[in-house]
Amino acid sequence: MRRYIEVPLQLLDIEGEGFHIMVQGLIHSKEAHFLIDTGASRSVFDPKTISTFIEGLTFEKKEGLTAGVGSSDLESATFKIDIFSLGELEIHDYEAVALDLENIHEMYGKLGLPRIDGIIGGDLLKRHKAVINYRNKKLRLTP
Repeated sequence: MRRYIEVPLQLLDIEGEGFHIMVQGLIHSKEAHFLIDTGASRSVFDPKTISTFIEGLTFEKKEGLTAGVGSSDLESATFKIDIFSLGELEIHDYEAVALDLENIHEMYGKLGLPRIDGIIGGDLLKRHKAVINYRNKKLRLTP
């Protein structure tokens, strides 16, 4: 087994003001686009979007509120993803957080950027010892 895998990343120019990092992967064998957010404590998925990947999905309301930069407190829920992958890294039985990402979808639409299917946050980045290589445009992950 290799010590790490590398996933190609794309740098999305946000009107010359900075960049967002996007990687491609799969959710239940369907192609998906993920933002990498090193400041997010958990990985999150929009409930409407994730429902297109997983049939019969049920959400369990999460106690308390979720806060994000530039947003007020938001209600969230949890659900299970049987399998999703980033490159060759497969993640099984992941308890994910559902959070309304409509504001991001709107901003990306106005900027002509691809729609995102989820945000990979600190929980998975830490667990898989992520290293972002901007020069080579690769995300390195340890299985």
